Amino acid sequence: MKTSDVNAMTSDVFVQTFGGLYEHSPWVAEGALAARPFAGVEAMLAAFSDVVRNAGEEAQLALVRAHPELGHRAGIDPDLTAESASEQASAGLDRLTPAEYERFKTLNAAYGTAFSMPFVICVRKVAAPGQLAKTVIMDEMERRLGGTPEAELKEALSQIDAIAGLRLKDLVTS
Repeated sequence: MKTSDVNAMTSDVFVQTFGGLYEHSPWVAEGALAARPFAGVEAMLAAFSDVVRNAGEEAQLALVRAHPELGHRAGIDPDLTAESASEQASAGLDRLTPAEYERFKTLNAAYGTAFSMPFVICVRKVAAPGQLAKTVIMDEMERRLGGTPEAELKEALSQIDAIAGLRLKDLVTS
């Protein structure tokens, strides 16, 4: 679809179409409505990002916490959206060896304990092919365990914006 199609949508259709860009958080799309008409995809993404950036910390934390942990076995997480399942599959996270699964489980638990939120990374932007992507993601999880809660919230929101940007570009071409 084109930006002109987006600008012509009713509010309900807009929220229905873009409410899933940010995992289980249609409030972001609802907030971005006021920025219409959009000049293009980048303006749309900026509007969505502004809504998140201007939200209070509790809303931001809720947004991060709406994201699934990485590396769950297929069918275990009933809240995993189709988009998240596809994105995790693109990095091979749906095909973990038993050792990889245990490492993800351990890292997810450590990260959750340290920061009270799941680790979030835009897996589609991990610059590694196939099986190597899993290792890169796990290494990044370990590295970020050394961060502060403030830095991790900021990083998680940046990663979420990257995820939403790719999802938006999958839907809107110009």
